[in-house]
Amino acid sequence: MPDSTRELPVISVYRKLLRDGTPLLDVRAPVEFEKGAFPDTTNLPLLADEERHQIGIEYKEEGHDAAVDLGKELISGEIKDARVAAWIEYVKAHPEGALYCFRGGMRSRITQMWIEEATGIAYPRIEGGYKALRRYLVDQLEDEIPQQIDPVVIGGRTGVGKTRLLVTLPYFVDLEGLACHRGSAFGNYAIPQPTQIDFENSLAIELIRLIDSGHQAFAVEDESRNVGRVHVNQELHDRFASAPLVILEASLDERVEITFDEYVTEALAEFTNLHGDDTGFDAWKSYVIDAFTRIRRRLGGERHQIMMQQIETAMQLHQNQNRPDTHKAWIADLLENYYDPMYDYQLSKKQERIIFSGNREAAAEFLTTRLSR
Repeated sequence: MPDSTRELPVISVYRKLLRDGTPLLDVRAPVEFEKGAFPDTTNLPLLADEERHQIGIEYKEEGHDAAVDLGKELISGEIKDARVAAWIEYVKAHPEGALYCFRGGMRSRITQMWIEEATGIAYPRIEGGYKALRRYLVDQLEDEIPQQIDPVVIGGRTGVGKTRLLVTLPYFVDLEGLACHRGSAFGNYAIPQPTQIDFENSLAIELIRLIDSGHQAFAVEDESRNVGRVHVNQELHDRFASAPLVILEASLDERVEITFDEYVTEALAEFTNLHGDDTGFDAWKSYVIDAFTRIRRRLGGERHQIMMQQIETAMQLHQNQNRPDTHKAWIADLLENYYDPMYDYQLSKKQERIIFSGNREAAAEFLTTRLSR
């Protein structure tokens, strides 16, 4: 691969870069990108996974120069032309962007140089690459952000509509939205959750944007540390767990309707949009039954068996007679016999943090006033 002593621009101001949503060209291999990246990022690799693997072996066995020679051989001719063409298209579409590789080293310098040779555009690369950006965000999450924020937490029984309230407020962080999970045993979406790294990166950037815009006070839902299979880092979770608590209240009937909308109407639509009507229904049914299987121990064998029969009956009536409302029976049972006892126990340990309790309208007014001060 080529080498050059030409000086091309380098960016080292990470906070502004990430906060402002600068378009980022990631030239790492796809396998690296899949493990973790940043919002507003496009992966157009210099090396495909197999090429990177071969060069890595060559480096270990024969040394740096041999690895560079192999790289020149692998990335040449039509392969090189196609990759440069893709970068040029990206650069022209995102002239305000920047590029990076893992450490800001050879791969990003080569990409930068080939773009400049083909277009005359000195497209900037990020000093330290992905590793430096990632380290910056981890340090922010663990050390800086917990000391800079003033959150207020929205709590309440399952089904009261905490997320629905949250997203109407002037300043908020939607942990469930970032985690692509509804935050309960039945919280899976039809699409996979992000990786832990992607979740942390998105969360850190969201918080940095709030802080830098002068909105250290914001609302967040009362979540456990785990949101599905991703989790909030301990330092930030501890900050949320000590913040003032607003309790959102709703009747059981209201909660059943909201839960029905989320667990049945919305969830089924996600699965059918992804898989088609028949396959989507079967996939959604499996998701519901799997979720019930996971909570069997907490429910107890007899209660679990009763509720499973309710679900099976509701599924048959829904699919064969178009009677989705029959799901409301098991939803009410689930709320009263599974979620509410857990909530009562957890709330008993948070009494000293409660600063307000009320229905959606009252809670919205209280929170909007508090966050707008």
